[in-house]
Amino acid sequence: MTRNKLRLAIIGAGPAGIYAADILLKSERHFDVSIDLFDHLPAPYGLVRYGVAPDHPRIKGIITALREVLDRGDIRIFGNVRFGEDLTLDDLKRHYNAVIFATGAVRDASLNIPGIDLEGSYGAADFVSWYDGHPDYPREWPLEAQSVAVIGNGNVALDVSRILAKHPEDLLPTEIPANVYEGLQRSPVTDVHVFGRRGPTSVKFTPLELRELGELRDVDMIVHDEDFDYDDAARAAVAGNKQVLVIDKVLQQWRQREVGSASRRLHLHFFAKPVEVVGDEHGQVAAFRWERTAPDGEGGVVGTGEIREIPVQALYRAVGYYGSPLPGIPFDKRLGVIPNHEGQVLIRDKESGKSRQMYGVYCTGWIKRGPVGLIGHTKSDAMETIKHVINDLGNWWRPESPSEESVVELLESRGIRWTDLDGWHRLDEHEQALGAAEERARIKVVPRDEMVSISRGEV
Repeated sequence: MTRNKLRLAIIGAGPAGIYAADILLKSERHFDVSIDLFDHLPAPYGLVRYGVAPDHPRIKGIITALREVLDRGDIRIFGNVRFGEDLTLDDLKRHYNAVIFATGAVRDASLNIPGIDLEGSYGAADFVSWYDGHPDYPREWPLEAQSVAVIGNGNVALDVSRILAKHPEDLLPTEIPANVYEGLQRSPVTDVHVFGRRGPTSVKFTPLELRELGELRDVDMIVHDEDFDYDDAARAAVAGNKQVLVIDKVLQQWRQREVGSASRRLHLHFFAKPVEVVGDEHGQVAAFRWERTAPDGEGGVVGTGEIREIPVQALYRAVGYYGSPLPGIPFDKRLGVIPNHEGQVLIRDKESGKSRQMYGVYCTGWIKRGPVGLIGHTKSDAMETIKHVINDLGNWWRPESPSEESVVELLESRGIRWTDLDGWHRLDEHEQALGAAEERARIKVVPRDEMVSISRGEV
């Protein structure tokens, strides 16, 4: 290794990984930088491509900014490369001075109530991956329920609810995959019930997301007057927070709407603490049971002991995301993150029980801080991590084979069908051409093998 160049690997080509690369390249430093970005998917952009609902093109506009970073040509991409399988930590140590993990959080957080594992009970993240055309998920999804419960009061809960309640033909202008459109067409759903443990002034979704629900064609918005008997804390939240004020205004408008003419209904239930998913004799979801809560006077809620139940045939939990452990990297099972200090990965000494820095290993994004915060947080996260990467120069790894060619040779020797930036451009153009044929912006290619073949110019 020479002290005047940093060979850096970043695992994860979503916003967190791309921002980290961009920030490092633009940082004041006294050494050159060469960055390789690896992702297990053949295409970049992570949850922006596979975690944002297809009818949210404005959010996908983030891709434009990410594309500008990648298209500069000073960051190499290796797609379709799985860390821990195709490329190990020992491999990285042989070829790089350091690694940043930006692998995000893509699994559903658990909801520990009886019946949560019944047939017909799903994690929202899995459903999102299905309707976003993630290549590693089944092409079919069971949409057989007339009445559905969605647990959660964040934006993911609203996305899931909107996709379930929306008439599928209204999704056709988007990049929704053909198999998803066909699946939603067969759905017999008439009622979607959204449950939140706290009141209307404590929700986690954004005003824009909420407004969009009320704009769905032929869908009635149902709210309940009993949920709007605000206490002093709720009134103070409305008066003191502009976002809460706007959310309250939207909900109050819905209270005045005439309902009953639409073919589908979207119900919002507040002050509802999940108690049990009730099954039938076949082990299938049959009802959702919850405890009515009440304000505690301090912005929280307490249980009232009143138990309610509503018949449903499917249930989706949207109570948060959870990170996945990585081979050879410390992992906090309770929080679902890599243990770290400002992005410096920490490893616990088994004998002393104390934590120390795992030199050369860093993290950023949701795998660092947990699945909270928006794009702005991701940028500040990356800045914090990159500061330590630069300052830790004396503790970088000293790779045996740091040349840029050596990594390509390694992947080729293992028969890895990796994809690069030119390959992403090929896939991007192919998907846009598929969409243009149907007067749509894009139609995603879903099967992994097909994505890889198109990217590598094999078809």
